[in-house]
Amino acid sequence: MEPVYLLQHLHVLANGEEDAKIIGIYSSRSAALAAIDRVKTQPGFSDFPRLLDPLSEDEVDGFYIDEYVLDQDHWSEGFITV
Repeated sequence: MEPVYLLQHLHVLANGEEDAKIIGIYSSRSAALAAIDRVKTQPGFSDFPRLLDPLSEDEVDGFYIDEYVLDQDHWSEGFITV
């Protein structure tokens, strides 16, 4: 099955709270990149217009693209609240 691409924008507020916005879900990475080009000049997004590497901890404010395969569990373990 072909993957889909989830485009999100994350901004961490002064109090540490994360403000995440789902921009859309796309059929290709190039379509997600095109969406970034369409919205990165809009208010708020223009303050943090970069596509970020999710493995890097240097920057957290900006766009993220995650690849998912449909009809699969992507979080199969439980969780705890600390």
